[in-house]
Amino acid sequence: MKKLLLLLLPIACLSQQTAVVDFQKVEAMVVPDAATETISGTVNVAFKMLEATDSVYLDAVGMKLTQTALESVAVRATADKIWFTGAFEKGREYTAFFTFEATPKQALYFTGNQIWTQGQGKYTSHWLPSLDDMNDKIEFDLTVRASKEKTVVANGVLVSDKVEGATKDWKFDMQQPMSSYLVAFAVGNFQKHVVRSESGIPIELYVSDDHISKMEPTYRYTKEIFDFLESEIGVPYPWQNYKQVPVRDFLYAGMENTTATIFSEAFVVDSIGFSDRNYVNVNAHELAHQWFGNLVTETAGTHHWLQEGFATYYALLAERALFGEDYYYWKLYNSAEQLKALSDQGQGQSLLDPKASSLIFYEKGAWALHMLNELIGDVAFKSAIKTYLETNRFDNVNTENFLDAIRKSTKVDITSWEKDWLQQTAFKAEQAFDSLLKSSFINEYFEIARLSALPLEDKKIPLTTALTFPDDFIGQQAVAQLADEPIAAAFPLYQKAFESGNVFVRQAIALSVAEVPAQLQSYYETLLEDPSYVTQEAALFTLWSSFPERRTEYLDKMEGVIGFQDRNIEQLWLALAIVTPHYRVTEKETFKRKLIAYTSRDFSFEIRQKAFEYVNELELYSESVLRNLVNASVHHNWRFRNASRLLLEEALKTPSTAAEIQRSLATYSGKEQAYLRRILE
Repeated sequence: MKKLLLLLLPIACLSQQTAVVDFQKVEAMVVPDAATETISGTVNVAFKMLEATDSVYLDAVGMKLTQTALESVAVRATADKIWFTGAFEKGREYTAFFTFEATPKQALYFTGNQIWTQGQGKYTSHWLPSLDDMNDKIEFDLTVRASKEKTVVANGVLVSDKVEGATKDWKFDMQQPMSSYLVAFAVGNFQKHVVRSESGIPIELYVSDDHISKMEPTYRYTKEIFDFLESEIGVPYPWQNYKQVPVRDFLYAGMENTTATIFSEAFVVDSIGFSDRNYVNVNAHELAHQWFGNLVTETAGTHHWLQEGFATYYALLAERALFGEDYYYWKLYNSAEQLKALSDQGQGQSLLDPKASSLIFYEKGAWALHMLNELIGDVAFKSAIKTYLETNRFDNVNTENFLDAIRKSTKVDITSWEKDWLQQTAFKAEQAFDSLLKSSFINEYFEIARLSALPLEDKKIPLTTALTFPDDFIGQQAVAQLADEPIAAAFPLYQKAFESGNVFVRQAIALSVAEVPAQLQSYYETLLEDPSYVTQEAALFTLWSSFPERRTEYLDKMEGVIGFQDRNIEQLWLALAIVTPHYRVTEKETFKRKLIAYTSRDFSFEIRQKAFEYVNELELYSESVLRNLVNASVHHNWRFRNASRLLLEEALKTPSTAAEIQRSLATYSGKEQAYLRRILE
């Protein structure tokens, strides 16, 4: 009879479990194995019954039990659950013990010499028995066993790191509960730097060993952001410490795991890279989630804007504190333009639509909060935020909880705001632009933008003024209006733009001039030395294209410059060196081998994707390139995977290529073979 009951459990008990049981604590020791891409572990779980029942469960996808404790609650595994069975009494607390092993298909990733997790939404259950339902918050205390040569980062405070032979057990302690999707760890060759917030919270900053020189520019302003958010939000940081670690081949920009943000190593930059691709916004966004998403967590997707809209808004406020009011309004203006375009296409969505796009949850959510702040005033807004967080701390929330806090903090009627910004599918562009016009900077920008329809002769004076002491954004707009003008007429204005010394105004020239006229050559050549890898890359290619007789000089000057994490300038340099006639002829095969090598799994997907683009353009396909392309076509990062599949499918249109892959099919991995069979058929 018990066996039959267990078979019926998935039908009877899968919904509303949070009304029956409160899982209070999970103590887990996990052992990820990079060689087999598996994980095993030991779990102690404590739970309290809210109602009497005979079974409760943790989500556990494809996990096999290897041991259970006879003296505790009975444990049994099914395809996607671990069940605890017994005559459970209301109000009583129980414990269970078991060991498990699994080969996760997602949420646990082995990339190069790193291991890391990403449980966004509900996927932690692929590597750790937990709950896909974010409405039951649990205290998770992890111990991670790894090579003693590695460093482990996980939720909570490190309480011990005990060496056992060739391995080390890193034991972490959490004091407060969190939703399961926020449990995380990362293993790698990391170096740590610690700073403290004004309130005394330890902030641990990690980078890989080979990126130690990039620690400061990568984490620039981190302490300032932390201190600002604590002050602005008005509620102390709710956790014991805060850690940030960049990893290779991450799926997103960043993920706000409780106390332990994991982010893409694409944001690991030197001081030059900081100009174009810094971590500041993502840094502030993920930190804001420690309050909005982690301290208070949505009950369901309908209220997802309470996490992403809030994190986006507070990241904007942090950037305003760092970079000024003009920067804040510029970012609001750009998001308004995107939201208006979406709305004009009939694709607007309500903030309360659980299927809304990221643009809606993030940017429209931030706009809703900006407009609310303007409506009720900053004092009432801050009071509402404080009430909202303190009333619901370590709990789950819906939009009505937030609205209740607003109503308690102000007598201003917010009915129209709710309708326009929460419920309306269309973006209220007129309201947004009225708000933007409160900024003198935006008014000045619009004045310059309106000149775009005029002949150059009629706008020379205002453009000259805009470029004499240029603002980043107004100066870029002025340069954009020169793109189609005759060089003789536009030359004095270009000269002003070059001489301004403004990195972003000069970058606008690099990105807008497709062929450099002789009159601008000497000016344009100075762009190769600008502190911007975006500018340097564009300038190298445009100068190489415009002045064939100077190609050797340009290549010699830029040799050895790497660029961003994806090695953008180095890879462009290799491609140009390969195709430049008479340039270092005896080394061309070396250049080709190096470019081809960047397509291999030894490198991050950003490096590989750029290398594939150049290899495809230069037609450098070889057996190793095809093997690397097949491997890329089953990569866990879907954007890279899809781009690689398009290239592979094009290559397979050549009969000899398809025949060669068919002949060597057995030499590919199981995952690669499965994909190849599917497309070859």
